[in-house]
Amino acid sequence: MVITGHLDESGTTQRMFQTRMGSFDDIVIALVGNPNTGKSTLFNSLTGLKQHTGNWPGKTVASAFGRYTHNGKSFFLVDLPGSYSLMANSPEEEIARDFICFGKPAVAVLVADATCLERNLNLVLQVLEMTRQAVVCVNLMDEAERNHISIRLDKLSQILGVPVVGTSASSGRGLTELKDAVGDVLYGRFTPEPIRIEYDSAIEEAVSVIETCIKEITDTGIDSRWMALRILEGDDTLITALRRYTGYDVLSSEELNERLEKARKILEKKQIHKEDLRDRIVSTIVKTAERINREVWRDDGDWKKRIDRRIDDVLTSRLFGIPVMLFLLGVLLWLSIVGANYPSQMLADAFFWLEHQLTRLFVLVRAPDWLYGVVVEGLYRTLAWVVSVMLPPMAIFFPIFTLLEDLGYLPRVAFNLDYFFKKACAHGKQALTMCMGLGCNAVGVTACRIIDSPRERLIGIITNNYMPCNGRFPTLIALSAVFIAGRAGAIQPVLAAVTVLGLIVFSVVITLAVSRVLSCTVLKGLPSSFALELPPYRKPQIGRVIIHSLLDRTLFVLARAVMVAAPAGVIIWFIANVTIFDATLLEHCTGFIDPFARAIGLDGYILLAFLLGFPANEIVIPVVIMSYMSGGAIIELDNLHALRQLLEGHGWTWVTALCTMLFSLNHFPCGTTLLTIKKETGSWKWTLISFIVPTVTGIAVCFIVAQSARFFGLV
Repeated sequence: MVITGHLDESGTTQRMFQTRMGSFDDIVIALVGNPNTGKSTLFNSLTGLKQHTGNWPGKTVASAFGRYTHNGKSFFLVDLPGSYSLMANSPEEEIARDFICFGKPAVAVLVADATCLERNLNLVLQVLEMTRQAVVCVNLMDEAERNHISIRLDKLSQILGVPVVGTSASSGRGLTELKDAVGDVLYGRFTPEPIRIEYDSAIEEAVSVIETCIKEITDTGIDSRWMALRILEGDDTLITALRRYTGYDVLSSEELNERLEKARKILEKKQIHKEDLRDRIVSTIVKTAERINREVWRDDGDWKKRIDRRIDDVLTSRLFGIPVMLFLLGVLLWLSIVGANYPSQMLADAFFWLEHQLTRLFVLVRAPDWLYGVVVEGLYRTLAWVVSVMLPPMAIFFPIFTLLEDLGYLPRVAFNLDYFFKKACAHGKQALTMCMGLGCNAVGVTACRIIDSPRERLIGIITNNYMPCNGRFPTLIALSAVFIAGRAGAIQPVLAAVTVLGLIVFSVVITLAVSRVLSCTVLKGLPSSFALELPPYRKPQIGRVIIHSLLDRTLFVLARAVMVAAPAGVIIWFIANVTIFDATLLEHCTGFIDPFARAIGLDGYILLAFLLGFPANEIVIPVVIMSYMSGGAIIELDNLHALRQLLEGHGWTWVTALCTMLFSLNHFPCGTTLLTIKKETGSWKWTLISFIVPTVTGIAVCFIVAQSARFFGLV
């Protein structure tokens, strides 16, 4: 979506909002709603593949728009950012408000969650104050029915004064009726008469004083009563938007300023000061929503809510919230490690059987040694390791993690961690972005858009890299299983899971510590508050979740790893076999950085692997293996015991493994993440800081661990 605003000679709006694909004759429909109402699912169901995404100009807030046809007419659908109000307290709210006011959508479709209608009615009522051209879509009706919730849609339509349609976007139920309702409003078959919210008598009197003046001096098409309320409460963002999009400076009118002063005196006589006015307005909207909800919404399945509350009493309690969270993550890691053992072994056996066949083929065709080395020892063995070691644990971890997301558990994690982020002078939403970083740090950086404060958003972006992503989990799991828990016998998977869990906890601690340091130095400030919605627990769509996670997470990350690992394997083979001055290029490179690497508990080969792994973290261990094997220790890594032998043969101890895992957690972001940081911040300065901060942290942590172990004689 591209928003363009240009003024004609008189300074009035010519075309405020224009779509990249659309023409000025498009029938534009706005989709408005709270987060977690199924709005995006509804958008996808209506538009199918005829959609595009991007950013709102000047904002790091995603936009989505697409087309659908109905009764021979083409409609242009704009999915506005999910928001809880239109008071312009965040970029999302400001964008939604401005589009409704100045984008002039033909109809606004207001999406509400049938399972928690009262909370969603707050936004519905705010939009109905702004525009008459609206249709209310009560979504998730199937879920409401499963929970024994009934809604009198006809009564709700009668009260609100606009069409109300019940839908289940995931199954397509009610979509035709929704399109019909949009057409009814658009072509005058239904004349909306939106509900009028009655405020305190003093507020109503004050509004009436300035409303008539607003009608006289402006011709924006915006509801004058709603505009009077916003100006009365001192909404500077609206006044700025009016000036930007219409050319009107309402406060330049002497008559309006006089009436505004008169209106405020009316409020002051009733002890309603400017800072109290918005609270009064919001309170009235909330009470109106409560009253409407009582008339139309009935919950015959209150037992489920009681169960949800009891579950939340445990999952979000101060006593059990954190332990339960750690237990669930530990079980998830344990399942990933145990479940991956046999598939990894089977894949390794298959790949190395195939390597024997490739070797026989190269011998048969009398291929030169260098070609065999490049293709088999360089490219093929690297890919074999990446696939056999990475695929099984990811194919277990990410579907289960996605199921927890779909169940509604991640907001509870954010709730549990909010207290700690507040102590670190960071934003509570950073906990959510941190969870997103478990999948991919680039996604976690993008998710920082939900943090309204620029200061806190930067903190979230800089520290997101401390969370282990898809590419680093295989390194942590492999080294913990092979080295840390390698001789633990039957409890090896448990000890390996506990090790990885401990590393994740350590990464959270580092995130909090660095956030605190940044808040006290270059990004000083106090933490801001926010409203966190705890959505109801929902039964995950297991089949969809598994397919989605396998395709969008597991196979996507594996494909990226393969694309990076293939050339990396070839490069390693070449530099390990090209000799200059009686030493290979690999020996020259590793020898140069080896003293520094050993000071932080690594060696030159490991540090070089991290440097070569800049495009993707997935290839660090494969590069280490190729470097060691190219150096002469050529063995078939068809099991984890062979990997342990290889590592120990090159001087690895438990400290080396620990420092490698710690440096994997605390080092520069991958290339994709850095490009995302540059895009989100628009600054090379903050991109460089995002590179330096975790790298310096990793060097410091590894140095302390390695030197302490040597000082106390632990190695």
